[in-house]
Amino acid sequence: MNRRSFLVSGLATALTGLVATGCASRYQPAPPAFHKILQQPYRLDAGDRLRVTVFEQDDLTNTYVVDKAGYLAFPLVGAIAARGRTIKEIEGSIAEKLSQGYIRSPDVSVEIDRYRPFFIMGEVGTAGQYTYVPGMTVQNAIAVAGGYSPRAAQGDVDITRQINGKVMTGRVPITDPILPGDTIYLRERLF
Repeated sequence: MNRRSFLVSGLATALTGLVATGCASRYQPAPPAFHKILQQPYRLDAGDRLRVTVFEQDDLTNTYVVDKAGYLAFPLVGAIAARGRTIKEIEGSIAEKLSQGYIRSPDVSVEIDRYRPFFIMGEVGTAGQYTYVPGMTVQNAIAVAGGYSPRAAQGDVDITRQINGKVMTGRVPITDPILPGDTIYLRERLF
């Protein structure tokens, strides 16, 4: 084997190794929990804004934000733990606390006024924080962020999501739904 063919052979082997290494990633396909959480009731977290209606109590009916510590500051009763709880659980907590000496048989209704934002970064037109709209898919999120950059890998993305108190990251197709609080990362394509 002459020196030139030896160098070409070595270069080809090195490039094959680099491509194989570049294709390998620390991210894995999305764990089953990524899709199971989509079937469960929505869990509140910091940044969610709630519309609380206490019937026949105009002074208490208002919008309230879940603070960074995960609490909802409600008049008369104080802080109510909201992080990780459902809307129905919050309704019950507010009604229970109001019935303890403030209002006889309170009728409380809670609905989400505005969801916490999602985040998108990487190879998009304008990375950043955006308002979540129910039913959004990854593809919708990319469109909101100005579309793909010229170097974007367009088949799938990596999503980081908090599930049951654990932060998980997985690779999903662009047709998958997103949730409030998700961080979406678009990778750069190799070629």
